[in-house]
Amino acid sequence: MAEDPYSVLGVARDATPEAIKAAYRKLARTHHPDLNPGKPEAEAKFKQVSAAYDLLSDAEERRRFDAGEIDAEGQEQAPAGGWRQYAEQPEGARYAGTAPDDGIFEDLFEQMYGARARQQRPRGPRPGRDVHYSLAVPFRSAVNGATERLTLADGQVVDVKIPAGLVTGQVIRLRGQGGPGRDGGPAGDAMIEITVAADPVWTREGNDLRAELPVSLQEAVLGGPIEVPLPSGRLRVTIPAGSDTGRQMRLRGKGVAAQGDRLAGDAYLTLRVVIGPQDAALAEFLKTWSPPAGPDPRAAMEAT
Repeated sequence: MAEDPYSVLGVARDATPEAIKAAYRKLARTHHPDLNPGKPEAEAKFKQVSAAYDLLSDAEERRRFDAGEIDAEGQEQAPAGGWRQYAEQPEGARYAGTAPDDGIFEDLFEQMYGARARQQRPRGPRPGRDVHYSLAVPFRSAVNGATERLTLADGQVVDVKIPAGLVTGQVIRLRGQGGPGRDGGPAGDAMIEITVAADPVWTREGNDLRAELPVSLQEAVLGGPIEVPLPSGRLRVTIPAGSDTGRQMRLRGKGVAAQGDRLAGDAYLTLRVVIGPQDAALAEFLKTWSPPAGPDPRAAMEAT
């Protein structure tokens, strides 16, 4: 028998839908099979948590469970009482003061067989429950679009198409990958909440991308073409001669990839001049070099 869903999620019986959802998300991230490879106990817990959330996230199913009409697995429960309440009365009390036409036999028949008849009465097709998942997506997959793999609660591995420009918190729906339907109804859907991982180089602002671009002293002074590894691939760009640290370059259309009616964003590179390892020849040259007079590079630091 399945464990009480409130206990599985660690919430009170009067918990709000928001509290139930928050508890599910926390537990799902902790026990997700993709984050616990080779740990069958984590996979089992993940399935248990998903089943509990499926029941409690459905308002009608939750009401029926709270009322004792279904159990933790969603199975119909026989009503309390039934024929036992008659069998357990003192001998003779079941018929005392009654006549055959008082309706007691109809009442007894209804309590003995009414629940079974109601269970067998066709209710029509019912769709299966939606099953909720969390999926961590690499930064560059979210920027460019990609296909990522996800292990479902039943162990099936599916390919999830990630559209370009996806952000944390968005949900992808896989139709028919949820709980099974009832009485011929369609299966539910898999609802996949996306979390986009951070990138060590790039940050995102809307559809634009930003990164710091290290350049050598020679590249900064003389300028010229260099290759830059962008999220979309390597690109040849030209560094203007005499570039200082902090100079910004804009690469049009090289940000988040276009999707539907949305135009591609831009990529912004902020130059950072890197001196590199000690160079004796450069040091000797600088000792005798007299640069032309110019503005004090530290003038902006003067108090105003």
